Amino acid sequence: MTTKPKEKPSRFDPEPVPRRDFLGLAALGSMALALLVSAFGMLRLPKAAVSASPSKKFEVDIPDALPAGEAFVPPGRNVAVFRDTEGVYAISTVCTHLGCIVKALPNGFECPCHGSGFAADGAVTKGPAPKPLPWLKVTARGNAVVIDEETTVASGTKV
Repeated sequence: MTTKPKEKPSRFDPEPVPRRDFLGLAALGSMALALLVSAFGMLRLPKAAVSASPSKKFEVDIPDALPAGEAFVPPGRNVAVFRDTEGVYAISTVCTHLGCIVKALPNGFECPCHGSGFAADGAVTKGPAPKPLPWLKVTARGNAVVIDEETTVASGTKV
């Protein structure tokens, strides 16, 4: 049986790193990374991460060609505005079940999420919605109307 003689290590070969030294370097590296990430987070703090929401009180110009009893939904709003012979009124299009946005149909509203149905006046015609759609406060301002999404009024209140 012949054994090979051990090769003499080259002076260019790196020295092996002991396990304790490696673990210490890994801990220092993870600490440096944590400090870097937290510093980046602190630099972002002065800038608000909240986007501005539209005002809950807004003005709407109702189209002159809007037929009586047909819903007009202003772009970007969760409100259906109606005009009839008695006046103008607004109904919220946020479902009272879980807050989905209902779709205006010729004969009322329908919730696409869970199938609730509402009459044209917001009354519940098909569950699971527990309450009718709320009517919103409307005030006249010249040829336009101002709708306040935060203020509800009794069903049937028109301007």
